[in-house]
This record gives sequence, structure tokens and C-alpha cells, in this order.
Amino acid sequence: MAKTFEVEVGLPNIVGSGTKFVGDIETNGDLRVDGTIEGNILSKGKIVLGSAGVIKGTIKCVSAEVSGSFEGNMEVSELLTLKSTSYFKGEMNISKLSIEPGAIFIGTCAMADRTTSSQTVE
Repeated sequence: MAKTFEVEVGLPNIVGSGTKFVGDIETNGDLRVDGTIEGNILSKGKIVLGSAGVIKGTIKCVSAEVSGSFEGNMEVSELLTLKSTSYFKGEMNISKLSIEPGAIFIGTCAMADRTTSSQTVE
């Protein structure tokens, strides 16, 4: 009988400083990015973009905290936090948003109460 692969709760997946990843990432756990990613990310957990991190692409996740530079489309089913050092250019589709003073946001925001819908991250 085949076993189903599931990430245990614990250490997050990490793309370290000085690392560039080109391609798509799919994870059941959390992801921290201090390097560069060009591609799409699908996470059933939280994505943390460090202050030196860069992501260009599409993100679909449960929650996200952005301190670095993001360009693309982001769909967050719970909370998106833009820290004071963040640069966000693109579209966001979110449930809750927190923006610290100093954050740069260029684009559009669609906000909806997801507690009444059946939409989930897949």
C-alpha cells in the first residue's frame, strides 16, 4: 500500500539568500524566501518573504507576510501582511490585509469575507 506524502509541522521550506529558483513550487507546509523565485507557488501554509527576498509570479496560500519585493498575483485565503520594507506590485485577492507604514503597494486589491464561502487553497 502506498503512503501519502505529507509535510510534518516543524521547520519551514527555505530558499536562502543568494539562491535563485526558477519554476513552480507546491508545498503542504510553510515556505520562507530570502533569495529569488521566478514562478508560481502553491502552499497550504504560510509564505514569508524576507526583506532581501524577491518573488515574481503567482502565489496561492493560506497566509503571507511580505517584507521583500513581490511582483505578480497573490491569492491569500486568510491574512496578508505587508511589512514596512515591502514592495508589492500586482493584484491581490485576500480575506484580511495589514499594511505597515512605509510599505509600497502598486496594483489592485479584491477583498472578500471567505468565512462564508467554500473556497479553499488546493
